[in-house]
Amino acid sequence: MELKVSVAEAIALIKEVENVPAKIFEYIGMNVQKEVGAFLTNLMGLELTDHIGRDRYARKDGPTDYRNGSYSRTFCIKGIGEVEVRVPRDRDGDFKTQVLPRSQRYDGRIAEDLAAMYVAGISTRTLSLLTKRLIGRSLSAQEVSAAAGELKAAVEAWRVRNLSRERIKYIFADGVNFRMRIGGAIELVPVLVVIGVREDGTKLVLGLQAGDKESAPTWRQFFKDLKRRGLDASVVTLGIMDGLPGLEKVFAEEFAHATIQRCQVHVARNVIAKVPRKLKQEVADDLRSIFYASSKKKAYEFAQTFAAKWEKDLPSAVKCLANSLDACLAFFSFPEEEWISIRTTNVIERLNKEFKRRTKPMEIVAGEEACYLLLAFISLKMEMAWQHSKIGKVRPNLPVMKKFTQLT
Repeated sequence: MELKVSVAEAIALIKEVENVPAKIFEYIGMNVQKEVGAFLTNLMGLELTDHIGRDRYARKDGPTDYRNGSYSRTFCIKGIGEVEVRVPRDRDGDFKTQVLPRSQRYDGRIAEDLAAMYVAGISTRTLSLLTKRLIGRSLSAQEVSAAAGELKAAVEAWRVRNLSRERIKYIFADGVNFRMRIGGAIELVPVLVVIGVREDGTKLVLGLQAGDKESAPTWRQFFKDLKRRGLDASVVTLGIMDGLPGLEKVFAEEFAHATIQRCQVHVARNVIAKVPRKLKQEVADDLRSIFYASSKKKAYEFAQTFAAKWEKDLPSAVKCLANSLDACLAFFSFPEEEWISIRTTNVIERLNKEFKRRTKPMEIVAGEEACYLLLAFISLKMEMAWQHSKIGKVRPNLPVMKKFTQLT
């Protein structure tokens, strides 16, 4: 490929570059696009020559096809931009060029880059605005969505993958809401999320499923689906959740060998919600003594002290704690080094927080499949970090219960 510039053109270019240095790169890009377009046009011409079996103006015995002019089309190439080419035609209409993909207006590598930026959290509208600067051609939001859509099959394969090789001992379950465009309207759609903990302490996302997180039948179907995919329910020994209606009952029925640990942070919030403002801090300190006791026996002793102290003034708060106490202290039956990780739903709350952070720029997710695409990407990225962060293997930090000392 040769760039041809006359002396006069070079002098004019140098003078213009003195005033606007960046102009030289614009000229280079324009010349490269022109030369690449000419190269591709020539290549397709040679391809047609091979197809019809003779050079231009050459004669051939027997049935003969002929050249039949050409038509113009544009194609966007990564690192070069949009180029214009002439696609040759034959009279019989049999010729199909292999140089440029049919019905495709840009390089497949660009589609991969767009998909990567989309799943990284950039909205289709923003990408549409940026593509002229990024690749030399403006793409519509629909084209960006179509490029990202090429990942859907891979995402769905991951979402319904076989789990029979995973030995899962603990399960974290929760739901998170997203604003989705459904049938032309904007709806608040919950997505159920389940994180599993392997026997070696590493974590992974077992499943993502749109559905009503307040519905027991929805959770039952979700758990059954995990088992159909190969999850061994007999190995699961603990389920950590925040007390969503019907969830605990369904979990106990689907995982008969497992104990339920109710999130202490959620229980503490419920208790403190029934306490006058001036007493909130003192009640929070008393709850911390229960939940961070050195043993289950000590925890129940502190709970009795709590009840005796507050029964007269705060009967609703005392009753609220009593109703959840056994489930809050289930973690004591498991290895002590894991207590910090399994006493709350913090593991799944962090994932949900990341979901929200990455989808916030989009405001509205374009449907269920688009939501799965984003969440799968985030989940896989989180799993990479989790490989070096086993449950119970973290350095002790400030007690998780500091959350409910932030009184309102």
